[in-house]
Amino acid sequence: MLAFVAGAAASGKSAWAESIAAALGGKKCYIATMEPFGQEAKARIQKHRDARREKGFQTVEIYTGMAEKAASLSYDTALLECMTNWMANEMYSPSGAGKAALEAVEKGLDALSAAVPNLVVVSGDLFCEGLDYGPYTGEYLENLAAVNRWLASQADIAAEICCGIPIIHRQTKAGRDLLEKMA
Repeated sequence: MLAFVAGAAASGKSAWAESIAAALGGKKCYIATMEPFGQEAKARIQKHRDARREKGFQTVEIYTGMAEKAASLSYDTALLECMTNWMANEMYSPSGAGKAALEAVEKGLDALSAAVPNLVVVSGDLFCEGLDYGPYTGEYLENLAAVNRWLASQADIAAEICCGIPIIHRQTKAGRDLLEKMA
Protein backbone atom coordinates (compact mmCIF):
# COMPACT_ATOMS: atom_id res chain seq x y z
CA MET A 1 0.00 0.00 0.00
CA LEU A 2 1.30 3.43 -0.95
CA ALA A 3 -0.43 6.52 0.37
CA PHE A 4 0.61 10.03 -0.70
CA VAL A 5 -0.60 12.96 1.39
CA ALA A 6 0.11 16.56 0.38
CA GLY A 7 -0.99 19.91 1.70
CA ALA A 8 0.04 23.38 2.76
CA ALA A 9 1.70 24.19 6.07
CA ALA A 10 -0.60 23.56 9.05
CA SER A 11 -3.23 21.96 6.78
CA GLY A 12 -3.59 18.81 8.87
CA LYS A 13 -1.67 16.61 6.42
CA SER A 14 0.56 15.05 9.08
CA ALA A 15 -2.34 14.14 11.35
CA TRP A 16 -4.24 12.57 8.44
CA ALA A 17 -1.14 10.65 7.33
CA GLU A 18 -0.73 9.34 10.89
CA SER A 19 -4.36 8.15 10.85
CA ILE A 20 -3.67 6.23 7.63
CA ALA A 21 -0.57 4.64 9.17
CA ALA A 22 -2.57 3.73 12.28
CA ALA A 23 -5.29 2.11 10.14
CA LEU A 24 -2.65 0.11 8.24
CA GLY A 25 -1.39 -1.17 11.57
CA GLY A 26 1.46 -3.47 12.44
CA LYS A 27 4.85 -2.33 13.63
CA LYS A 28 5.14 1.35 12.63
CA CYS A 29 8.06 3.70 12.11
CA TYR A 30 8.11 7.40 11.48
CA ILE A 31 10.93 8.33 9.12
CA ALA A 32 11.90 11.85 10.16
CA THR A 33 13.80 13.85 7.55
CA MET A 34 14.26 17.21 9.32
CA GLU A 35 17.91 17.77 10.16
CA PRO A 36 18.35 19.11 13.71
CA PHE A 37 19.97 22.50 13.15
CA GLY A 38 20.15 24.46 16.44
CA GLN A 39 18.59 24.05 19.85
CA GLU A 40 15.13 25.23 18.79
CA ALA A 41 14.96 22.58 16.05
CA LYS A 42 16.25 19.92 18.44
CA ALA A 43 13.56 20.81 20.99
CA ARG A 44 10.86 20.71 18.32
CA ILE A 45 12.09 17.33 17.06
CA GLN A 46 12.06 15.90 20.60
CA LYS A 47 8.52 17.18 21.18
CA HIS A 48 7.33 15.52 17.97
CA ARG A 49 9.22 12.31 18.75
CA ASP A 50 7.55 12.10 22.18
CA ALA A 51 4.09 12.71 20.68
CA ARG A 52 4.57 10.01 18.04
CA ARG A 53 5.77 7.47 20.59
CA GLU A 54 2.36 7.70 22.27
CA LYS A 55 0.86 6.73 18.89
CA GLY A 56 2.96 3.59 18.56
CA PHE A 57 5.59 4.94 16.17
CA GLN A 58 9.29 4.31 16.50
CA THR A 59 11.21 7.30 15.10
CA VAL A 60 13.95 6.64 12.56
CA GLU A 61 15.91 9.67 11.43
CA ILE A 62 17.13 9.51 7.84
CA TYR A 63 18.17 12.78 6.21
CA THR A 64 19.96 11.56 3.07
CA GLY A 65 20.99 8.27 1.49
CA MET A 66 17.61 6.59 1.91
CA ALA A 67 18.36 3.92 -0.73
CA GLU A 68 21.25 2.56 1.34
CA LYS A 69 19.44 2.79 4.68
CA ALA A 70 15.95 1.54 3.80
CA ALA A 71 16.91 -2.14 3.62
CA SER A 72 17.59 -2.17 7.36
CA LEU A 73 14.00 -1.15 8.18
CA SER A 74 11.88 -4.00 9.51
CA TYR A 75 8.43 -2.48 9.91
CA ASP A 76 4.98 -3.17 8.54
CA THR A 77 4.21 0.51 8.00
CA ALA A 78 6.50 3.49 7.48
CA LEU A 79 5.39 7.12 7.49
CA LEU A 80 7.91 9.40 5.76
CA GLU A 81 7.69 13.02 6.96
CA CYS A 82 8.39 14.81 4.77
CA MET A 83 9.34 14.85 1.12
CA THR A 84 10.02 18.62 1.15
CA ASN A 85 12.77 18.22 3.76
CA TRP A 86 14.22 15.09 2.20
CA MET A 87 14.53 16.70 -1.25
CA ALA A 88 16.17 19.78 0.25
CA ASN A 89 18.58 17.61 2.22
CA GLU A 90 19.58 15.64 -0.87
CA MET A 91 20.07 18.82 -2.88
CA TYR A 92 21.80 21.10 -0.36
CA SER A 93 23.18 19.12 2.59
CA PRO A 94 26.90 18.25 2.48
CA SER A 95 25.91 14.57 2.87
CA GLY A 96 23.30 14.82 0.10
CA ALA A 97 23.40 13.82 -3.54
CA GLY A 98 23.63 17.39 -4.87
CA LYS A 99 22.88 17.52 -8.59
CA ALA A 100 21.79 13.85 -8.46
CA ALA A 101 19.16 14.57 -5.77
CA LEU A 102 16.15 13.62 -7.87
CA GLU A 103 17.73 10.28 -8.76
CA ALA A 104 18.68 9.69 -5.10
CA VAL A 105 15.11 10.35 -3.94
CA GLU A 106 13.65 8.10 -6.65
CA LYS A 107 16.03 5.27 -5.68
CA GLY A 108 15.23 5.88 -2.01
CA LEU A 109 11.50 5.60 -2.66
CA ASP A 110 12.04 2.36 -4.58
CA ALA A 111 14.12 0.99 -1.68
CA LEU A 112 11.50 2.04 0.89
CA SER A 113 8.72 0.42 -1.14
CA ALA A 114 10.72 -2.80 -1.27
CA ALA A 115 11.54 -2.70 2.45
CA VAL A 116 8.09 -2.04 3.96
CA PRO A 117 4.69 -3.34 2.82
CA ASN A 118 2.93 -0.05 3.67
CA LEU A 119 4.41 3.37 2.94
CA VAL A 120 2.76 6.70 3.72
CA VAL A 121 4.55 9.75 2.27
CA VAL A 122 3.83 13.33 3.31
CA SER A 123 4.78 16.30 1.14
CA GLY A 124 4.21 20.02 1.24
CA ASP A 125 2.32 22.03 -1.33
CA LEU A 126 4.85 24.73 -2.19
CA PHE A 127 3.59 25.46 -5.69
CA CYS A 128 0.86 28.06 -5.18
CA GLU A 129 2.87 31.24 -4.73
CA GLY A 130 3.22 32.12 -8.40
CA LEU A 131 6.52 33.82 -7.73
CA ASP A 132 9.57 33.82 -9.97
CA TYR A 133 12.23 32.13 -7.90
CA GLY A 134 15.94 32.04 -8.57
CA PRO A 135 17.59 29.01 -10.18
CA TYR A 136 18.32 27.14 -6.93
CA THR A 137 14.78 27.33 -5.63
CA GLY A 138 13.36 26.72 -9.10
CA GLU A 139 15.38 23.52 -9.47
CA TYR A 140 14.25 22.40 -6.00
CA LEU A 141 10.58 23.01 -6.86
CA GLU A 142 10.93 21.17 -10.20
CA ASN A 143 12.48 18.14 -8.46
CA LEU A 144 9.84 18.14 -5.72
CA ALA A 145 7.04 18.46 -8.28
CA ALA A 146 8.43 15.55 -10.29
CA VAL A 147 8.51 13.29 -7.23
CA ASN A 148 5.07 14.42 -6.06
CA ARG A 149 3.57 13.71 -9.50
CA TRP A 150 5.14 10.24 -9.57
CA LEU A 151 3.93 9.45 -6.03
CA ALA A 152 0.40 10.61 -6.85
CA SER A 153 0.34 8.49 -10.02
CA GLN A 154 1.47 5.33 -8.18
CA ALA A 155 -0.41 5.73 -4.90
CA ASP A 156 -3.28 3.59 -3.70
CA ILE A 157 -4.45 6.78 -2.02
CA ALA A 158 -3.40 10.25 -3.20
CA ALA A 159 -4.91 13.02 -1.13
CA GLU A 160 -4.57 16.75 -0.72
CA ILE A 161 -5.44 18.08 2.73
CA CYS A 162 -7.10 21.49 2.91
CA CYS A 163 -8.07 22.86 6.34
CA GLY A 164 -8.00 19.33 7.75
CA ILE A 165 -10.30 18.00 5.04
CA PRO A 166 -8.92 15.27 2.75
CA ILE A 167 -9.60 15.71 -0.95
CA ILE A 168 -9.03 12.32 -2.57
CA HIS A 169 -7.49 12.66 -6.04
CA ARG A 170 -6.74 8.98 -6.63
CA GLN A 171 -7.69 5.70 -5.02
CA THR A 172 -7.35 2.09 -6.00
CA LYS A 173 -9.65 -0.60 -4.64
CA ALA A 174 -7.16 -1.23 -1.82
CA GLY A 175 -7.13 2.50 -1.08
CA ARG A 176 -10.91 2.71 -1.09
CA ASP A 177 -11.12 -0.28 1.27
CA LEU A 178 -8.69 1.40 3.68
CA LEU A 179 -10.60 4.70 3.58
CA GLU A 180 -13.84 2.83 4.34
CA LYS A 181 -12.11 1.13 7.28
CA MET A 182 -11.03 4.57 8.56
CA ALA A 183 -14.54 6.06 8.29
